[in-house]
Amino acid sequence: MQMVPSLPPASECAGEEKRVGTRTVFVGNHPVSETEAYIAQRFCDNRIVSSKYTLWNFLPKNLFEQFRRIANFYFLIIFLVQVTVDTPTSPVTSGLPLFFVITVTAIKQGYEDWLRHRADNEVNKSTVYIIENAKRVRKESEKIKVGDVVEVQADETFPCDLILLSSCTTDGTCYVTTASLDGESNCKTHYAVRDTVALCTAESIDTLRAAIECEQPQPDLYKFVGRINIYSNSLEAVARSLGPENLLLKGATLKNTKKIYGVAVYTGMETKMALNYQGKSQKRSAVEKSINAFLIVYLFILLTKAAVCTTLKYVWQSTPYNDEPWYNQKTQKERETLKVLKMFTDFLSFMVLFNFIIPVSMYVTVEMQKFLGSFFISWDKDFYDEEINEGALVNTSDLNEELGQLCLMVKLYSVDYVFTDKTGTLTENSMEFIECCIDGHKYKGVTQEVDGLSQTDGPLTYFDKADKNREELFLRALCLCHTVEIKTNDAVDGATESAELTYISSSPDEIALVKGAKKYGFTFLGNRNGHMRVENQRKEIEEYELLHTLNFDAVRRRMSVIVKTQEGDILLFCKGADSAVFPRVQNHEIELTKVHVERNAMDGYRTLCVAFKEIAPDDYERINRQLIEAKMALQDREEKMEKVFDDIETNMNLIGATAVEDKLQDQAAETIEALHAAGLKVWVLTGDKMETAKSTCYACRLFQTNTELLELTTKTIEESERKEDRLHELLIEYRKKLLHEFPKSTRSLKKAWTEHQEYGLIIDGSTLSLILNSSQDSSSNNYKSIFLQICMKCTAVLCCRMAPLQKAQIVRMVKNLKGSPITLSIGDGANDVSMILESHVGIGIKGKEGRQAARNSDYSVPKFKHLKKLLLAHGHLYYVRIAHLVQYFFYKNLCFILPQFLYQFFCGFSQQPLYDAAYLTMYNICFTSLPILAYSLLEQHINVDTLTSDPRLYMKISGNAMLQLSPFLYWTFLAAFEGTVFFFGTYFLFQTASLEENGKVYGNWTFGTIVFTVLVFTVTLKLALDTRFWTWINHFVIWGSLAFYVFFSFFWGGIIWPFLKQQRMYFVFAQMLSSVSTWLAIILLIFISLFPEILLIVLKNVRRRSARSNLSCRRASDSLSARPSVRPLLLRTFSDESNVL
Repeated sequence: MQMVPSLPPASECAGEEKRVGTRTVFVGNHPVSETEAYIAQRFCDNRIVSSKYTLWNFLPKNLFEQFRRIANFYFLIIFLVQVTVDTPTSPVTSGLPLFFVITVTAIKQGYEDWLRHRADNEVNKSTVYIIENAKRVRKESEKIKVGDVVEVQADETFPCDLILLSSCTTDGTCYVTTASLDGESNCKTHYAVRDTVALCTAESIDTLRAAIECEQPQPDLYKFVGRINIYSNSLEAVARSLGPENLLLKGATLKNTKKIYGVAVYTGMETKMALNYQGKSQKRSAVEKSINAFLIVYLFILLTKAAVCTTLKYVWQSTPYNDEPWYNQKTQKERETLKVLKMFTDFLSFMVLFNFIIPVSMYVTVEMQKFLGSFFISWDKDFYDEEINEGALVNTSDLNEELGQLCLMVKLYSVDYVFTDKTGTLTENSMEFIECCIDGHKYKGVTQEVDGLSQTDGPLTYFDKADKNREELFLRALCLCHTVEIKTNDAVDGATESAELTYISSSPDEIALVKGAKKYGFTFLGNRNGHMRVENQRKEIEEYELLHTLNFDAVRRRMSVIVKTQEGDILLFCKGADSAVFPRVQNHEIELTKVHVERNAMDGYRTLCVAFKEIAPDDYERINRQLIEAKMALQDREEKMEKVFDDIETNMNLIGATAVEDKLQDQAAETIEALHAAGLKVWVLTGDKMETAKSTCYACRLFQTNTELLELTTKTIEESERKEDRLHELLIEYRKKLLHEFPKSTRSLKKAWTEHQEYGLIIDGSTLSLILNSSQDSSSNNYKSIFLQICMKCTAVLCCRMAPLQKAQIVRMVKNLKGSPITLSIGDGANDVSMILESHVGIGIKGKEGRQAARNSDYSVPKFKHLKKLLLAHGHLYYVRIAHLVQYFFYKNLCFILPQFLYQFFCGFSQQPLYDAAYLTMYNICFTSLPILAYSLLEQHINVDTLTSDPRLYMKISGNAMLQLSPFLYWTFLAAFEGTVFFFGTYFLFQTASLEENGKVYGNWTFGTIVFTVLVFTVTLKLALDTRFWTWINHFVIWGSLAFYVFFSFFWGGIIWPFLKQQRMYFVFAQMLSSVSTWLAIILLIFISLFPEILLIVLKNVRRRSARSNLSCRRASDSLSARPSVRPLLLRTFSDESNVL
């Protein structure tokens, strides 16, 4: 994505006050006064750009990025040397593979960017309607300017950030879903200021003369500060405050409202959605970084070999006879060449001769392995979801092996992390009413009788059921105390009112409660002219005038409504968390409900308490006056309203409580447990409310029953007047507690997680902003450091009320920890895109909230449960395969080139090749490439079911274990040993002048061919010994490659090729195999080379058998104390654990 354009200075914006951080927008781009000159404003256009390349910069930019790879740059240098200097090998040997890799990669990346261009055009060229000169004008979305009045129809997406001016409703409200922004798929209500509510036609809206003063673009989705000044001919300007409830965000969708009019305040790359989007950075896997490190080591070996040979050549030539023997006289040009230049040329020639130590075809094979291997994820039937009729999708095959590197690394004090969204990822975002309690009596199940059905609840129940009036009062409270709206299905004709109703709300809890009341005979029928209509159990319609709504907020943790009955009584109904309601009701009423609430909480249900009180008419007059004054305040409005709410919600009467279940996705809890068992730390990053997120974390066992929660939230911080002081106190307190609880010893850290108290951290977006943007300069500068220390000691972390960019900040902060832990992010909405792009591996869920996350991810799967197999099986196997591929390539190339190096000591350092040019070219391309490719695609050293069922196996490859220094040195020394055996074994064989009965003497090409034959058979059989999972493909490529080598050698040396100047290999191979001594020597040398490997395999098998017998004994003992199975929806964590000793 392009960088956000720089904003114009405040002084350059028309009508801007002389202060930084604000902008002035003229509604409809009309001047507010005819007497004042109108200066055109300068803001960015409404184009969205997420592509990386253009037609003009694609070639240079893509080549620059590709040649940043060490191997690509190295092969380019070698190719140029071969072209410019007379070298022993042809430029084709390095140029052709390099051209192939560069071309294939460029085509792949160009196609991916073309898809991004196409997606951008779909958005930018979409049709919108703008009001100009009192007419609806059709335009493309990219042509919207700041100040334009835009008309949006129902179910359309807002094309930019708009201030709501009016809607088709009489009260100027509209309903939107922001699922693609913050993950919440429920409707939210937005409001127009009362002065513009009546302007609901194109003609009337064009008459509006107003100016909006607001803050400059910033990414926080939940904050907006502004005001609108409305001008008329007769009166002075009227100022109204604007807040987030007036702002319609780009990407949100208009629901349950026919149309709205809004004025564009932020467009294009300045919209909040664009500011929360991060462009795709080029991700590099840990394996690729290891390859680069290995390449540097082997490049150093190459330079050393070339320097040694160049030096020894001139030492050898210091003797005149060796410098210019009688049979090889120098030309005049050679004698006149500067010695320094000749030495440099010789150095380059030796580099080209030994250049095959760098595996020229490795990157080609790695690219093919990643591309072909990605199909195994797409083809996995376990990832197929029948509901959406889709399976997994690989968008970036470059990171397959990275899925296997999210492991616990205790020794490095670095734990790898999984960051997951909540709504639509862990949960299905579907609430279900389970039961309720009325005066201590539990009601559960659908009621068939009019008077309801009660179940006794142990010692709490003194009667069979609650009083009938109390039942009805409770159900009326559920039908009235909410912000649910009704969407009527007009297609249904002649049905009853209640049959046509569809409930929509910003909170799924409220819908669940309204549906719960409907199960017991009370049906909410919606609002009509400010009156709430309810159908009771007797099918009678009751109407209540809605006087005021006291909205829910995270600090109060409750909401209330004030309604007026048809008889004229004024009632307040309140619902909220038990801790927020119990202190405000009569003490003697609490005990009957408290036990019920606690039992539901232990079962993992979301609980709410319901209370009411009657308000006298005189008291209501005072309350009404206070509420109106608070709502009209332009300064400190929230604080004033909170104080009034606090005064009203006192001395209430408790009626009962409800229990609602938030359905987890299938096997979400089992997946979380498997990730923990595999050594991963899971963080939940959500834009949802803390209460909702906390309940889900308990349900999916992210938080266990014995987990002590540490809170850094608005509620805990606002206990003090100075928030930063209070935050600093809490951070120090939590750090002391954790450092005291956990030992400092590295060895005992992991043990502490199981034996000591478990801690979980909860933090919200506002507190995170304080931590990241601390203003204090002395004691609080280390906020971030202390916060990270606390996080590392906690077993789980919940981050709620996170803006999308804050999610990315969290991921980036963890990525930069000591030890550079590998991160994985998984989510399903557009609000998760930033963290998906920021993490090492991004996984998108093909959920209900659009496909933005799936399109921008590296991998996409239908459900969260598929993450288990994706990591534990596919990730593990991919890593093992490609790690073996990388080590094997360096191994076989060192085996290949070491005899060439040793040969220089016996040929006077004359740069004479040991192998024929055909063998040099075909070794990596044909003779040894297919077996390792097949191995890297098909190998299963451990069965897939075993990997999935035992997450602990995932930790065995932790910390990039197979590509660390120890295994690298093992493979290197093994290659050095075998290369030495190849050369000197053949050399000692040639101590006998004649290897045939007829006395014919073999030459240097026969010598090289014997070495090469032993080499090809040894490295291929080495791979056969490493193979644990044999298929017909493995057999075909391994034995087929050996057969092809034999066939090619006979064919290459059996024909006189007219295009060759020299026929040096003619009949060499056939003549060589006619000697029994050669046969015996080849077999003996192969056996000697492989003997250490065979011995190691035997020892491993012995250890494996003993470990297997110990494991069977351990499983027998573990089965006696197995944990209870996980339930499919919401886990009753407390209840289950209480039954386990």
